[in-house]
Amino acid sequence: MSKILGVLGGMGPLASAHFMLRLTLLTPADRDQDHIPSVLWSDPRVPDRTAARLAGGEDPLPMLLRGIAGLKAAGCGAIAIPCNTAHGWHAAMQAATDRPILHIVDATAAELIRLGVAAGPIGVMGTAATLAMRLYQQGLEGRGWSCLMPDATEMAQQVTPAIALVKANRVAEAYAPLAEVAQRLVMRGARAVVLGCTEIPLGMAAGPALPFPVADSIDALARAAIGWARSPSC
Repeated sequence: MSKILGVLGGMGPLASAHFMLRLTLLTPADRDQDHIPSVLWSDPRVPDRTAARLAGGEDPLPMLLRGIAGLKAAGCGAIAIPCNTAHGWHAAMQAATDRPILHIVDATAAELIRLGVAAGPIGVMGTAATLAMRLYQQGLEGRGWSCLMPDATEMAQQVTPAIALVKANRVAEAYAPLAEVAQRLVMRGARAVVLGCTEIPLGMAAGPALPFPVADSIDALARAAIGWARSPSC
């Protein structure tokens, strides 16, 4: 396997493009040749992951596996998926390929450590499906953090609509509702807030920086990809 990174994207397209930007900006490099060879498979036709988990919608796994096979055929040695909810199918995807699939929750845990966030309560924002599948609760609570989530009203009236605004390229409109929910999580005792949907960091970037630690799952996954590419083993 070569050190070519595969990026399984399109979920959504803007989040995938932003991941590629952050991957480039976070890579220590002085010239083109210092950057990570990568292939972006951006296919927005993948069925909605939240609808699949919560409303009996079409299973996205066949399309996810199609993308993984395409990336393997392109010579990619590892795969990053800049979509948190898609990681609900991580085990099935990993079972179908011999290429390692970097896990966004593990990457975000490493980001919390990098930020110096001590064990204790943290806020987690994400899609309704990501929270219902307990991806972050299961992945972080064993490491000493406890997860505080937005309540049902905040999800229905602020978080979910804001994610939809980013997907509709109305990014600036997403900032206020997302920032308000994050601030409420801190008021409830969160020491930091995890942006556990790859649309949420784009919305948060459209306004002033928040005055508390924020773990951006896009940046976290980009750092994990850089770590893989720079590691001595394939």
